[in-house]
Amino acid sequence: MPVVLTEVSDGVGVVTLNRPEARNALSRELIAAIPDAMAAMEADDTVEVVVLTGTDPAFCAGLDLGELGASGLPASPAAPRFWHPMTKPVIGAVNGPAVTGGFELALQCDFLVASERARFGDTHARVGVVPAGGMSVLLPQAVGVRKAMQLSLTGTFLDAHEARAWGLVVDVVAHDELLPAVRAMAAEIAANDRVAVRTMLDEYKRTAETTIAGGWEVERDVARGFYRERFDPAAVEQRREAVIEKGRRQSR
Repeated sequence: MPVVLTEVSDGVGVVTLNRPEARNALSRELIAAIPDAMAAMEADDTVEVVVLTGTDPAFCAGLDLGELGASGLPASPAAPRFWHPMTKPVIGAVNGPAVTGGFELALQCDFLVASERARFGDTHARVGVVPAGGMSVLLPQAVGVRKAMQLSLTGTFLDAHEARAWGLVVDVVAHDELLPAVRAMAAEIAANDRVAVRTMLDEYKRTAETTIAGGWEVERDVARGFYRERFDPAAVEQRREAVIEKGRRQSR
């Protein structure tokens, strides 16, 4: 049985961690398979949005501590990022616990939607190790530095609704509705202009990695390049009526 399952339909690619007997813990095999699966989604021109999830009952329980204890070597990514940078949005569909390395894996998605069964915890300090997958960078971006430190230093867990209140996830849905809800969100993105979506995604990522002043410069430079090289007035006019009609439907 493969440790990662992939599926593509209607412009949405789904990557599913598939070690349910180990709560999708990060073994060496799984760590090696994740970037390959994501690279395949990036290379597939029919894919506009990628969804990352886990086979129930967990999203990802973190490093495989059984493997770690047996080998004495950290089964961690060769680099802090679990996959190479992507031009396509990645939505995390968190179907259950996302713990430590699994929490870091979730944080590397562009945003998260949680099942009511989701829980988030950083147990590095409890185990006696330190982050190597982006926790100290990405968690403060998501919830703020002080809340991030509280979560990491205490090792306590957030449930799905607490995670939404903290701004860690954008929505919480019933467990059986998680993938349909995320697919619907992904379809909304896929229906938009590809160039605009990917340019804005890159813009947000770059501004997140710099200062506020630097962010203004990034947006200015990206906008100048876009309007000089990629802006198509005819395409905007074609989309205008559809945008107006969609706004009317959403306001009813």
